[in-house]
Amino acid sequence: MLKQIWAGFRILIVLTVITGVVYPLGVWVVSRVPGLESNAEGSIVTQNGQNVGSDLIGVDPVAQDPDNDPWFHTRPSALAEDPLGPADPSSSGASNKGAANEDYLKVVQERKDKIAQREGVDPSTVPADAVTASGSGLDPQISPAYAQLQAPRVARVTGVPLAKIQALISENTTRGIAEPGVDVLKLNLAVQATKRG
Repeated sequence: MLKQIWAGFRILIVLTVITGVVYPLGVWVVSRVPGLESNAEGSIVTQNGQNVGSDLIGVDPVAQDPDNDPWFHTRPSALAEDPLGPADPSSSGASNKGAANEDYLKVVQERKDKIAQREGVDPSTVPADAVTASGSGLDPQISPAYAQLQAPRVARVTGVPLAKIQALISENTTRGIAEPGVDVLKLNLAVQATKRG
């Protein structure tokens, strides 16, 4: 009996060292490899030496004056109190409501009406990603169509020519296997840099 207890205790010690010390230390060492460090630290975006956001987490900017909103906006979050947000980036989640749910359809229509009013367009021109929340509610990208919809307002408020805004949208659009997406944080930073320059 004592032999079995001692054998079990040795296995416990060995597995504790492997899974509690060696493995975490190995993961930390790999995360320090040049080229991987940025990803391991949360893909932080810096500007002028200061952290301004993350490539992986979309945070919807809030305009000080909603009537003169200089920002491109992300997709809405299902967890936001207001249909258009902003949401708390420390928590995320989907609404778990289907496309036939009455409450969901009401929120989508409310978002569509608010975006159409903000952008000065007909509600029928508002793209789907502008009014539907993603699974996480923290997508860092929007569709090029949603970015183009917001471009005239951003150009008018910031004073940056519309052609330049559209060029910045193109520069911040990624094209890969999936559908093209516009990185909202990088686009907003580029617009602000152009505005100051």
